[in-house]
Amino acid sequence: MLMELLLFAGKAFVILLLIGGLILLIAFIVARANQAQELEVEPLHDRLKQVGFFLKSFRLSKEDLKAENKKRKEEKKKKEKEASSASQKQVYVLRFDGDVKASQGESMREEVNAILQAAEAGDEVLCCVESPGGVVHGYGFASTQLLRLREAGLRLTVAVDQVAASGGYLMAVVAHEIIASPFAIVGSIGVIAQVPNFHKVLKKHDVEYKEYTAGEFKRTVSIFGEITPKGEEKFLEQLEDTHVLFKAYVARFRPSLDLAKVATGEYWYGEQAVALGLVDKIKTSDDFVLEKLKEDASILEVRYQKSRSFQEKIADIMGKSLEKTALKVITGLEKQKYF
Repeated sequence: MLMELLLFAGKAFVILLLIGGLILLIAFIVARANQAQELEVEPLHDRLKQVGFFLKSFRLSKEDLKAENKKRKEEKKKKEKEASSASQKQVYVLRFDGDVKASQGESMREEVNAILQAAEAGDEVLCCVESPGGVVHGYGFASTQLLRLREAGLRLTVAVDQVAASGGYLMAVVAHEIIASPFAIVGSIGVIAQVPNFHKVLKKHDVEYKEYTAGEFKRTVSIFGEITPKGEEKFLEQLEDTHVLFKAYVARFRPSLDLAKVATGEYWYGEQAVALGLVDKIKTSDDFVLEKLKEDASILEVRYQKSRSFQEKIADIMGKSLEKTALKVITGLEKQKYF
C-alpha cells in the first residue's frame, strides 16, 4: 500500500510540475506578445566575423588558435577605444520582400524613420529588394520611403539578388547605385490591368445589374457592368497616363536611359541590365556586405516587426505548422510518384 501511495504521489507531483510549467510558458508567451519593442537591430558584422572565425578555426592548431583568439581580443579592445574617440561608419541594411500590395511598405516607413534619427554624415544604407511588382500606389509609397534616405544625404545602394521588376524596379531606381546578381530579373517598366467581365453571363441568365455613379468617368470598366467603347477608351487612357508617370520617375534618377528601348514592359537579366544602364554593376548583396566588413564598418540590419496579439501569434504558429505538414505530405506523394 505504501509503495502504491508513493507511486501515486510521484505521478501527481510530475503532473503538477507539467501543469505549472505550461502555465509559466503561456505567461511568458503572453508577456512577449505584449512587449512594446518592435524595432529589431542585428549587428551583422559580429555574426559574420564569428562565423568566419569558427570556420577558420578548423584549419588552425591548438597553439595557433590560442594565439588567434588573443589577437582578436586585442583588436576588439583597440576598436572599442577607437569607436569611443571617433564615430564609426554605419551601414544600415534593409530587406524588402514585396507582395502584390507592397504591404511591407508600412514597416519600411518605421525602419526609415529610425535610421534618419540615428544616421550621421558618411553612413550608408543597403536595401535588398525582392519583388516582381504590384499595385501602383503601394509601390509608389515604398519607393518614396527609400527616396527619403537619399534626400537626407545618405548614400543608398539597392541590391537585386533575384528580382526587382515593375514596382520592384520603381523602388530600386531611386538608389545612387543598383547592383544585381548575373541572373537577377530587372526592368518591366510598364503597367498592366486585368478586369474580368461577367456582363454577358448575367445577360444570358436574365440577371439585371445596375450601377449608379455621379461623374462621367467615376466608373470606366467594371466586373458586372457593360463595358462601353467610351469607358474602355478612358480606362486605357488612364493606364497610359500611369505609364508616363512611371517613365518620368525612372528618367528623373536615370536620365541617360533610352526609355524608348527599356520602357516597353520587358524584363532583362543582370548582365543585360548592366549593358542597358538599368543596373550599375554585377554584385550580390552578400559581396557588398563583406566589402564593408573589410572596411571595418559597423553593419546593422534593421527590421520593424509589428506587434501582434497573443491570439494572432498562436494562429500564425498553427498556420505555419499546417503549411509544413501539407508540404511534407505533398513531398511524400511526389516521392511516391517518382519511386
